[in-house]
Amino acid sequence: MALKSHGRKSITVSAKPRDLMEEQHLSGVWSAQVITLLPQAFPGILGESLTGKALRDGLWQLSTINLRDYGLGKHLNVDDTPAGGGAGMVLRPDVMGSAIDQAIAQSRGRTPLIYLSPRGRRFDQQMARNLSRADGMTLICGRFEGLDERVLEHYGVMEVSLGDFVMTGGELAAQAMIDATVRLLPGVLGNAESAVEESFSNGLLEHPQYTKPAEWRDRAIPDVLMSGHHGEIAKWRQMMSEAVTRARRPDLWSAARAGLLDDAVAGVHDAASLSAFLKRHGADEATGPALLALLETRGGDIALPNNPWQAAAQLFWLAMRP
Repeated sequence: MALKSHGRKSITVSAKPRDLMEEQHLSGVWSAQVITLLPQAFPGILGESLTGKALRDGLWQLSTINLRDYGLGKHLNVDDTPAGGGAGMVLRPDVMGSAIDQAIAQSRGRTPLIYLSPRGRRFDQQMARNLSRADGMTLICGRFEGLDERVLEHYGVMEVSLGDFVMTGGELAAQAMIDATVRLLPGVLGNAESAVEESFSNGLLEHPQYTKPAEWRDRAIPDVLMSGHHGEIAKWRQMMSEAVTRARRPDLWSAARAGLLDDAVAGVHDAASLSAFLKRHGADEATGPALLALLETRGGDIALPNNPWQAAAQLFWLAMRP
């Protein structure tokens, strides 16, 4: 049976995962390219579930560029020893440059060039949204000790990290980034509300979820969810999202509340502006004990800004204002 790709062309379902990536180029479709030494690792998990179905339906497309194809000499070498000495090997700029040139030639529109690197900007939901609004992305999967810095400088490559840890290579990180981005493309999830209500969509973690049976091992579904009162259910879910975020991710809770800060507190950014703020609002010898008392009584539920100077101002404001 052939599945229609919204008028672009017909995609035939195949039991062979690699066939998902061997189709002809689809015009106007969000496209991911991956430069890798392990092309056989793709599509991997991306060929399953909703992303795999969307790939078969032509809602997005995936291709790999085998870095080894541009290797040098008899053994197709792609790396060499680090300049200045040291352990490991570094991916050569001439080899990677040739692969990137091919990727650029195959790209269309706005297609960011991204290198998966532990020193890069941390990937988050907002970045996934921004990438889903582009025409696609090209991901460079590193190996060994990394990539020659000149490549990053020459092509203006954006470095992105999944978190504060080191992986053997960038392939798993690339699949994670692609998955998080593709599911935001129109038609991939099927139910548009799913993307709106899940974690990070509004800067908060998702509320707890429940399903049948109504009672399991002496634990019942909260009564409000069984009430049928949609307004009360919405309030409960918002309240729980806030509570979970405040308890588990104070950094997200702080960011979500940043727009709610008093103008005076929002204006504090460094030591000088904090000093001016405290003088302006009458800080005195009673300030210290008041702040300590506030922390003792409400420390568990106060969301403080990430900026330490602003956090100090926020504590003062809560302690000294009625």
